[in-house]
Amino acid sequence: MTTTLALSATFGSDLLRGIGAILLYGVVGLVLMVVGFYAIDLATPGQLSKLVTRGLPNAVIVTASGLLSMAFIVVVAIYNSASDLAGGLISSLVYGLLGVIVQVFAVRLLEWVTRIDVGSTIESETFAPASMVVAAAHLGLGLVVAVSIS
Repeated sequence: MTTTLALSATFGSDLLRGIGAILLYGVVGLVLMVVGFYAIDLATPGQLSKLVTRGLPNAVIVTASGLLSMAFIVVVAIYNSASDLAGGLISSLVYGLLGVIVQVFAVRLLEWVTRIDVGSTIESETFAPASMVVAAAHLGLGLVVAVSIS
């Protein structure tokens, strides 16, 4: 007895569509992450990229948590719109951009309420515990914004 493995007639086109979707969502995700980084950089005192390059620990913590929170937003925006490719790409981009804006304003508001001097915190050459509060605010608010997309 012989068993034959047969692929469906649409296997090739389905595979190509899936590859295309991955590439397109990857581009949308990358664009949103870059926009998110620059939004965090713009809203944070000092130039984060230079502070991170210098290896300042608090700048690294705040930037990493900000990027991770942006990733939450982007992932949920893509996940919730993946059933229709064209509509999914557009809604991911729109929800992702809106999420970035809400995230930046919410974190700045929380920093204002807690009275943390973010500028001096991220420019410090030594670890400042306040950077963990800012990081937690980024992560927590990123999750809140991400879930609100769903």
